[in-house]
Amino acid sequence: MLDLAGPAGAFEAANDQLENPVYRVHILAADNGTVTSSLGIATAADSLDDAVLDTLVVVGGPIDPPLSAGTLSRVSDASRQCRRVASVCTGAFTLAAAGLLDERRATTHWRYAARLQRDYPAIRVEADRIFCRDGNVWTSAGITAGIDLALALIEEDHGFAVAKGVAQHLVVYHRRHGGQSQFAASVDLAPKNDRIAAAVGYARDHIADVLTVERMAEAAGMSLRQFSRTFRTQTGTTPARLVERLRVDLARGRIETTPEPVERIAEAVGFGDAENMRRAFIRIYGQPPQSIRRATRS
Repeated sequence: MLDLAGPAGAFEAANDQLENPVYRVHILAADNGTVTSSLGIATAADSLDDAVLDTLVVVGGPIDPPLSAGTLSRVSDASRQCRRVASVCTGAFTLAAAGLLDERRATTHWRYAARLQRDYPAIRVEADRIFCRDGNVWTSAGITAGIDLALALIEEDHGFAVAKGVAQHLVVYHRRHGGQSQFAASVDLAPKNDRIAAAVGYARDHIADVLTVERMAEAAGMSLRQFSRTFRTQTGTTPARLVERLRVDLARGRIETTPEPVERIAEAVGFGDAENMRRAFIRIYGQPPQSIRRATRS
């Protein structure tokens, strides 16, 4: 329900901000009638076939079983008549199955990013993005990221000030800091491929060392090319990004629970120095280690 209501609420707020109905939101489905969300709330919908659209936003839902070939064909047909197409959360799987993400960069909910890459290898999945644009196709991460996506669409249409005003009205960040890694616990990294799992385990065990891709490929017993390709397919990210995420998770635990100097923690988890760790924290958590430590103690 939030996949749908979040972006719709942002477009409604934009109308209020501009004091003009610049957006008309239509709820569409394969057929006319009501659609019941996972929350149990029924929403009236019109048929996708009858719609004249500027922007098509596909919300998330179960990925198993996939939508029927007929419905996917209608999504594809509708996309060709739109200025732009977007997805929220697992809605990326619908765009992918309709062939709309081939050879494009895309994202989805962090929990399903590796699955998206595995099922659709022609897509370049960027697992840590809150939202991603490639041409006229936009994809976003899980659930509330649909609001971030809508704000970006509003900014493209009506500028920075309007989008910022909408964000203030909704009491959300105009531009959220950090990527999805701030919400994804490292414990969830469990590649199904035993060799890739061994490489991730090796990285955890040698986190203070210099962990090159070559070294991780050797730990997996794979060629560099095969390792890099299989690693992205299995995890939805690159070895360097995964190692960085492991390091910031470990460092954050020590930042929050010990009085150790930041410089010593940075060295212990493999960042080398505090500045490298600071940049990684800002990239993933949206704030430096010192701010997280102060918040923990306040």
